[in-house]
Amino acid sequence: MERTSNQSMRALETELITNGYNYIIGVDEAGRGPLAGPVVAAAVSLPRDLTLDNIKDSKALSPQKRIKSYEEISRYGQIGIGLASPQEIDTYNILQASLLAMKRGISKIHPSPDICLIDGNQRIPGLYIEQRLIVRGDATQYLIAAASIIAKVHRDTLMEQYHLEYPEYGFAQHKGYPTKEHIQALGEFGPTPIHRHSFQRVKRGNIS
Repeated sequence: MERTSNQSMRALETELITNGYNYIIGVDEAGRGPLAGPVVAAAVSLPRDLTLDNIKDSKALSPQKRIKSYEEISRYGQIGIGLASPQEIDTYNILQASLLAMKRGISKIHPSPDICLIDGNQRIPGLYIEQRLIVRGDATQYLIAAASIIAKVHRDTLMEQYHLEYPEYGFAQHKGYPTKEHIQALGEFGPTPIHRHSFQRVKRGNIS
């Protein structure tokens, strides 16, 4: 069943290879919704003859399965990770910062891919590589799903590290998302340098 699902999720790759594309990568991001921390993007390629289990939208995997898949993708694939900082999010807005993180992740893939399969409906500005935009690509495309896993685990790890610096906010638990506990901490302590100060809920937390 897992192999059949993988074949279905790689059907577009097969079609592209038939049409002359040799080096294909998937691109996705994690962390558009949180109030704190960077947005993280990953670009991933995996061998065509390799079948890994549990390559699906990172949100559909348990933390344990995500970490296992992350380790396997890292072992067998080629990965580029790009970040956009909270300050860049405040400067450019979260959408443009996400696209910037994607572009940075793609730039770390060498040689340059022939085509990028990108989750969503927004083209990456200034990317001189062919782009194929796929809405809900993390649920339907193998390489994008793999990228979603890499981006999610990498970002979660960063937020766990920030927890050591700012333990009163509980970043290890909520990873910067607007939970009740996070909002309460914002109201009590105000925002940290890693908060997204342009976000309204961070501004309100700072006032309360």
